[in-house]
This record gives sequence, C-alpha cells and structure tokens, in this order.
Amino acid sequence: MIEDWNNNEFRALKVLSAFPDRYLYVSRSVDGNILNLLDKTRETVGLYEQLEASRGRVIFEFGLVYLGFALILILAAIWMGLLFAERLSRPVGRLAGAAQRVGAGDLGVQVIEEDGDDEIAMLGRVFNQMTRQLSAQREALVDSHRLTEDRRRLFDSVLSSVTAGVIGLNADGEVEFINRAAARLLAMDEGRDHGRALADSVMEFAPLFGRLLEGKTEVAQEEIKLSRGGRLESLLVRMATRRNADGGLDGYVVAFDDVTELVSAQRMAAWGDVARRIAHEIKNPLTPIQLSAERIKRKFRALVGDESDSLEQMTDVIIRQTGDLRRIVDEFSKFARMPEPDRRDHDLAKLMRDAVALQEGALHGARLVADLPHGPLIVELDATMISQAITNLIKNAGEAVESFYEKGAPAGYVPEVRVSMSFTDELVTIRIADNGTGLPPDRARLFEPYVTTREKGTGLGLPIVKKIIEEHGGTLALNDADPFEGCAHAGAVAEVRLPRAKAAQRAVKDKTAEAVGGAK
Repeated sequence: MIEDWNNNEFRALKVLSAFPDRYLYVSRSVDGNILNLLDKTRETVGLYEQLEASRGRVIFEFGLVYLGFALILILAAIWMGLLFAERLSRPVGRLAGAAQRVGAGDLGVQVIEEDGDDEIAMLGRVFNQMTRQLSAQREALVDSHRLTEDRRRLFDSVLSSVTAGVIGLNADGEVEFINRAAARLLAMDEGRDHGRALADSVMEFAPLFGRLLEGKTEVAQEEIKLSRGGRLESLLVRMATRRNADGGLDGYVVAFDDVTELVSAQRMAAWGDVARRIAHEIKNPLTPIQLSAERIKRKFRALVGDESDSLEQMTDVIIRQTGDLRRIVDEFSKFARMPEPDRRDHDLAKLMRDAVALQEGALHGARLVADLPHGPLIVELDATMISQAITNLIKNAGEAVESFYEKGAPAGYVPEVRVSMSFTDELVTIRIADNGTGLPPDRARLFEPYVTTREKGTGLGLPIVKKIIEEHGGTLALNDADPFEGCAHAGAVAEVRLPRAKAAQRAVKDKTAEAVGGAK
C-alpha cells in the first residue's frame, strides 16, 4: 500500500499469485489533508506515548545536567574566589612571614611591593619603610651601645686599676658604684651595699658627707681614721658634687686614698731625724758620765766610811743607767742610719738554720719547730742584716709567749714557735708563727718607733726589721696565726717575702752552662 496523501491518492499493489508475473494495481482518490492530519495525529499520539513512557528518564537526565551545570558553576565560583583570595592573601602572607623574621631579629627583610594604590600595596611599602628605619635605628643603637660599652669598660678598667677608692652616689646619697680598691679598703660588697645610704655602709664618712650636703661648697675633704679587719687606716677622703649637663644634681663622688703608709713614713722620717739628733746630743756625754761615776766610786769609797755602800749603790745606778742610755742611743743610731745592704749570693736556708739554732732554748720555754729546706737556697741579700731581722722576729715570738705567761696562760698551755720557709723561682716566703699573746687591735702602728706592747720593749725592733726587709725589696706583714694543733689559742705570725729572681736566674744559667759544657 502506498499512501500518497500529497496527491490525494491511495494506491495498492498486489501480486497475483494465480498469474505469473502479474500484479493488481488499485488507486483511489482520497482527501489527503484529512489523512495527513490523521497521520500526524497518530504520530503525535505515538510521540506523546513515547515521551510519556520516557518522561522519568528525561527528568533524571535533566536533573543530572542541572546538577552538573550547577556543580560547574560552584566550582568556577570557588576557583574564582580562591584566585581572588590568593591575590589578596599572598601579600598578607608575605607580610606575616616578614613580620615573624622581624620579630626574630632580622631587620633587613623586605617584601615585594605590589603595583597599585590599594591598601595592600600601601601596606607593603610602609612595611619596607618601617624595616629600613628599624634597621638604621638598630645600627645606630648598636654603635651607641658599643661606644658606651667601650667607655664603660675603660671607666671600669681605670677605676678598678687605680689604688684610690672611688664610690659613686646617686642624688639621694645611695651607693651606685664601688671600685675594687674601695671594696678592699672599706670591706664593702657590691651586692650588699649597692643601693644603701653612705652613712649605713661607711658610717665614718657620714659627718663629712653631711657637711657636703649643707651646700656651702661643692667639694669637702678631710683625713678620716677608721678600723677594718683589726687594722687602723688613715684615709684622705674627698667628696664632690656631680652635676648633669643642665646643671642639676646628678649625684656625688667619694674618692679616698689610703695614706696610712704615707703617715707612717712621715712619722718614720720624723723619728729618724729625732734619732739622729738624740744620738748626736746624748752619745757624746755618756762616756764622760760613766767614767766620772767610776772615778767617784774609786776615789771617795774610802773617804765616806760607812756610807761607802750607799756611794757604790748610787754610782752603780749611774753606770747602769748610762749603759741603758747607751743601748738606747745605739738602737737610735741603727734606726736612723741604716747602712746600705751589701747584697751577695748567700744560702738563705743555711742562714735560717743558723738563726733557729741560735735561738733554740732561749725562747722562754717555748718549743721551736722549724720546717726549712735541707738543700741550698741561693738569694741575693746582706747576710748580716737578714740574720739580724730573722733573729729579731724569732725573739719577738718568744717574748710574745712570755707576755702570754705573764697575763695568765690557761692550764695545759704548751708554748710553741714555728719557723717555716717556702719558695718559688721569684719569691721566698718566711713565716714565723707563735701561740703567744697575739696582736693588738691597732696594728697599723706596730712598725712605728717606740710603739710596743711590752713593758721592757724599746719599740725599735720591728721598725728596724721592716726597714731591713724593705731595703732588700721585700715586704713584712703581721697577721693573726691559725691555732696550732692541740691549742685553742691563736697567736701571731710574721710573714717575710723576699725576691730572689736575679739569683735564681743566675743559678739557672749556671746549670745550663754546666750541662752544655758536660755535653761538649
């Protein structure tokens, strides 16, 4: 069947099976428009039925397409947001990292400056400017600190090395600075006395500081005596007001020198002059007085009869007192006119052993214990003068034991004097210790002439010994001794230090020369 609605015709073609090769062709005129409409209606109905059958699948596919498109939009939006956020956060992140480096101390860090005039770009430029300023300020501060530290070290080095004591006070009179000499002379401590008032730390300075505070002068000066560690010291103290650049009060400076040795030297010089005058004025008449007394005794003994005993007693008194005066004058002469030491190489150990042997048994019952080197110890010295000094010190130790007995020694007291010697290549140290009466509180005047703690003493022994030791370039110090084993009482110790560098160097050279000669 052939539906040809456009030509308003319906045709049919049928094979005639009864006849070979024959067909039946039938054609009929119809209304093509109606039949087209009918066909379209059938197609529409079929399409509708087809669409109705596939509506769920279409809706599902449409939903998938919608979701995919929406997901694409969301992802695109997220990507755009991330891209925009990255553009915003990248400069901020760089700023945060740079800020951390600045916080760690790296002031030379710089961030990339963004183009434009927005806040982010301006923040980067301002940050770089800030780090440049901080770096420049830090360099200036470091330079200033280095200069200040150099000045402080120089200031501390100078004040620490000077022998004068220096104390810095603030405007309220509280201690701010103590140099090494001040701490040593005044027994002060930086940790303990820092921030304390001067009157509380060194009360002997309070009157002079009070006069300075009255404001009459900018400087106050006075010689002050104080006692530290059992030693009476004479200090020449000078206090001055410290002002700032504007003229306001910034604080005070206390400077002082230990003039104890100077005062002692002045006294020694004065005593030396007095000794020379006394020796000159007294020594000459002593011999005629003694001879006259002896002649009176011989000539008038027979004439006075029963009074001869009185005459002899009186003349003996004159002769004995004349001898005592002669001995005092001789001591004066030794003190006033100490000869120059005749320095030669001597065995100091042998001199010490001889001095100990000479004094053994003559120390008022004290046991003499010696700890001396057995071999030779060559030192350049005057043997006579050093022997005199050592003998005098050992005798003083024995007299200290005697004085302790006189004052009432406790039961079971065992008197003892110990002599020891140690040495290095540069120095020889001699220690003479006893467990006698000990040292007096005022020890600064022990080396002054006619200062003695014994009734029978002349007070010239220690000054002469000190002068002998100093003539040899050494030092003499008197200190409290440590208690001996088995004795609770502590006496005194005399410590003599003598240089031996020249003799030691020559001995080393001689040994080296002998070794070289033997090798040859």
